[in-house]
Amino acid sequence: MLPLALIMKARGYAVSGSDRGRDQGRTPERFAFLEEQGIRLYPQDGSGITPAVSCVVVSTAVEETVPDYRAAVAQGVPIVRRATLLAELFNEAHRRVAVAGTSGKSTTTGMIGWLLHQAGFNPTVMNGAVMKNFITPEMPLASALVGDPALFVSEVDESDGSIDGFNPTVAVLNNMALDHKTMEELRGLFSRFVGKAQNVVINLDNEETVRFVTPSMTTYSLRDPAATLFASDLVFEQDGMRFHVTHTPTGQGASLRLPVVGRHNVSNALAAVGVALSLGVSLESAVKILESFSGITRRMEKIGSAHGVTVYDDFAHNPDKIAASLDAFHQCEGRLLILFQPHGYGPLKLMKEAFVTAFAQGLRPHDHLFIVDPLYLGGTVDRSVTSLDLADGVAAKGRQAFYHPSRDDAAAAMVLEAMARDRLIVMGARDDTLPALAHALLGKVSSLK
Repeated sequence: MLPLALIMKARGYAVSGSDRGRDQGRTPERFAFLEEQGIRLYPQDGSGITPAVSCVVVSTAVEETVPDYRAAVAQGVPIVRRATLLAELFNEAHRRVAVAGTSGKSTTTGMIGWLLHQAGFNPTVMNGAVMKNFITPEMPLASALVGDPALFVSEVDESDGSIDGFNPTVAVLNNMALDHKTMEELRGLFSRFVGKAQNVVINLDNEETVRFVTPSMTTYSLRDPAATLFASDLVFEQDGMRFHVTHTPTGQGASLRLPVVGRHNVSNALAAVGVALSLGVSLESAVKILESFSGITRRMEKIGSAHGVTVYDDFAHNPDKIAASLDAFHQCEGRLLILFQPHGYGPLKLMKEAFVTAFAQGLRPHDHLFIVDPLYLGGTVDRSVTSLDLADGVAAKGRQAFYHPSRDDAAAAMVLEAMARDRLIVMGARDDTLPALAHALLGKVSSLK
């Protein structure tokens, strides 16, 4: 909602809003930032729905019982879904780049945004996370870049089916795995998505996305040298990746030093290069620009080090993301001590067995996993599957997994266990307080004697 509000404000609309997180006192700095942008905030009690409001935009997390929703209905104010408004803005653009997939959307969108910005295209970018390259003192929460409305780059979401509303000229499909919906539903959504685009940039290394590949598509791979874009000679470094990119149709090649870690980010970079090539950027220019990509907040983000222990904040929350993060973290020596907060009871119930598999296969015997209760912000929810069930499942597979109802207790247990060369990782999504928890964890480590 935040980047969409920023884009609407920049286009001259009067924007106001509410958020239950603000009413609960969560992340006050985020709401102070919005107010600094001239966006008026109200308690979520219906008081913000005034005669001056022409429509109320709601996210999928907003129930019809929320007072603002009820007030809008009572006053006859149109209610518009967030994705519907975003799709309307997106579809009005002349050139439309949509980034989809179960994992990697925000990073790939950030890469594409930075690449096109540096190449002089002046894109408008809508992202679900803060893009470090665009952070300034005036824009600390740079999840949007307001540029030319005729070139719109956006990540698009399959979780609520809203991806169907987007009509891209360039479609990126990173990957596809169980998350939010059944595999059959996802296959339908992603098949329709790529079928609408003039150009498709698609991953050859995912067993699901490869189903959709046709000869006209731009493919990318870390495994198949026949892909349009092929990455080879990967070298893992403490703070980045080195690899060679080959554009197979022309035989052109270039070496790239990417300042973010992990095989998954090499794949994301290939997708971004594929988009750049489709818009007329040369391979040489695209590679050079990506070498200055700063990353996305909460994506394996290093918070700091103390006493030989390094703390990270990571957005991984579904099995695919967790597997990718664990693979990347394990490229360097040292134990992993992970505090994992599931991003809801619903996802935990849907993906519990897949979570167990991801952690059991991705953790090493000396790693420690501390699982806390899922994020819960109110409303009705089925709590029949719990974090204790997840911890027991991982432990039954021979890994060290522990359940702590309290995040503070889990953090304290991690600090007691920590030793030099360990990585302490706060892992989870949807909860804006997790970065603060990671910083607090670093403070606890720093205070050790």
